[in-house]
Amino acid sequence: MTHAITNVEQLEAIYGTPHERALWKEIDFLNEDYQAFVKASPFVVLASIGAGGVDCSPRGDVAGFIKILDKQTLAIPDRPGNNRIDSLRNIVENPMVSLLFLIPGVGEVLRVIGHAEITVDPDMLAMFEVDGKLPRTVIIVKIDAAYFHCSRAIVRSHLWDADKYVERSSLPSPGAMHKRLSGGVFDAATYDSELPERTKASLY
Repeated sequence: MTHAITNVEQLEAIYGTPHERALWKEIDFLNEDYQAFVKASPFVVLASIGAGGVDCSPRGDVAGFIKILDKQTLAIPDRPGNNRIDSLRNIVENPMVSLLFLIPGVGEVLRVIGHAEITVDPDMLAMFEVDGKLPRTVIIVKIDAAYFHCSRAIVRSHLWDADKYVERSSLPSPGAMHKRLSGGVFDAATYDSELPERTKASLY
């Protein structure tokens, strides 16, 4: 016996129909309100899918680091990272992407769905120059749909409640995780001690 849901009809029988408000808040462009969220957001989660599977990648910078080229087009700089380029590989294989914009202290979340391409256009790269450094590439997203989520998930999780913040020392350090993954041969102490300066030096 199984309790798995295997078709849409079963889901609809459980959840019913969405409220009218949940439908009208989806539009195919960024109106003034949605643009305000993009401009205020310093952190975005980028979801993509390719031949190797799905990927969900964090992207962060100063608020408004994602540029609004027009009401249906966004530009995202690809800052230095681990060079796995999972998201970029996926976009080359399948342009479908989704973005989730978070703003510290704000409960509502903006989601954008669209099709992406990767560019090395010099003018586009120059838009995102920081301290004389350019991103290697820029992701251009053509918007198919945009809508905002209510604050329930943020409220339930206490995400912005400082009293609920977790002490970093209560979790394994990056060095400790590397050491375990390496079978114990990685120098965790040196890695952790050098990490703050290394991170600062490699932001852009």
